[in-house]
Amino acid sequence: MAQITKEMIDRINELAHKKKSVGLNEEELKEQKALYIEYLAAIRGQVRSSLSTVKFVEDLTEEELKEELAKRTK
Repeated sequence: MAQITKEMIDRINELAHKKKSVGLNEEELKEQKALYIEYLAAIRGQVRSSLSTVKFVEDLTEEELKEELAKRTK
């Protein structure tokens, strides 16, 4: 999974500002597209990772529910 770094965010913002003010050349457009793809892949990975840990209370047995609640109150 791709990692979102401060440098990546800074470069995305820099290219976005330049695109609005003076425009981007072909190389910068390609870089911007690649950065967006990498950024979105990282966000999707983070969301998938978060969602994979979600448990629905309705799906738990009474014993499993008690265990989950005990874990959270520690």
